[in-house]
Amino acid sequence: MAQNSRKLNFMIDNDVASELEKLVPAGQRSKVVTQAIVHELALHRRKNITDRLLNLRSQTPKASGKKLLSELAADRQRN
Repeated sequence: MAQNSRKLNFMIDNDVASELEKLVPAGQRSKVVTQAIVHELALHRRKNITDRLLNLRSQTPKASGKKLLSELAADRQRN
C-alpha cells in the first residue's frame, strides 16, 4: 500500500466482493477500489456543483442576448 493510504473498514455486497475477487488479482484490489471511489467522488462533486449552479441560476434575473451584448459593449467602453 502507498504511504499516504489509510485502512478503512466498510461493507460491500457479496456479489460485488465475489466479482472483485474473481476479476482482480489480490495485489491490485486496493488500487481498483480506490480508482472506483475517486471516479464516484468526482461524479458527486459534479452533481453538487451542477445543483449549486442551477440554484444560483434560479435566483438571478433573466437577461436577453441583446441586453448582455449591450452591457458588454458598455463595459468595454468604460475600460
